[in-house]
Amino acid sequence: MNIQISLLLSILAGLGTLLGSILIFIPKLNKRDYIPLFLSISATIMLSFSIFDLIPESVFYITSNKTTGKSILLIVIPFLLGVFVIKALDKSYKENNNLKKIGILSFISLAIHNFPEGIATFLSSMVNIRLGISLSIGIMLHNIPEGICISLPLYQATKSKKKVLITTFIASIAEPLGAIISYLFLKNYINNLTISVTLLFVAGLMITLSINNIYKEVIGNKYMGVGILIGLVISGIALLV
Repeated sequence: MNIQISLLLSILAGLGTLLGSILIFIPKLNKRDYIPLFLSISATIMLSFSIFDLIPESVFYITSNKTTGKSILLIVIPFLLGVFVIKALDKSYKENNNLKKIGILSFISLAIHNFPEGIATFLSSMVNIRLGISLSIGIMLHNIPEGICISLPLYQATKSKKKVLITTFIASIAEPLGAIISYLFLKNYINNLTISVTLLFVAGLMITLSINNIYKEVIGNKYMGVGILIGLVISGIALLV
């Protein structure tokens, strides 16, 4: 029974991404003038999650359990790998529409991000259902703005609700997919160290995407400062849940 409940909780956590994509179909949120505002919010949310959640949690675990030399390698290498992956994808992805490119790169980064979250939710639920419920609700809430990060630029670039929903659905199922794979194949190999290393890689992806692509697209726009402020408020609320 625990297995079914744990899987259901990981699905619930992933649905936050899909819910975020549905919110951008509200007509008042879809005005093209607001694109810089929402892109600034999206970039700030990804930066905030990386700087205030993924990196500190991972660094704390690694430095608490490894020697200084090993800690440096385990922290720096996956983070830099994430940086290089986004830069390589940016150069190799031939797309003249910058908004579409931002949407696709956000999708890749956040789908990878959702995978270890699914593992964490599933394994926590297997150990303690109450802990799993709390974790899944928290992840679901902070996945909502992540869904917006993927959906907004894609929708403005393609005007296709179908493409947006399919893309965010794929990103959202990365969560239960992580749960299923962790149970079937990786349960003997998944531990706090591998999750910490993966999240550092994700932080490298999201920080580079935010600075190198999203902020570059909106820099100088009058809505950028407001978007950053709103993004910080949303991130603060989500991180406190």
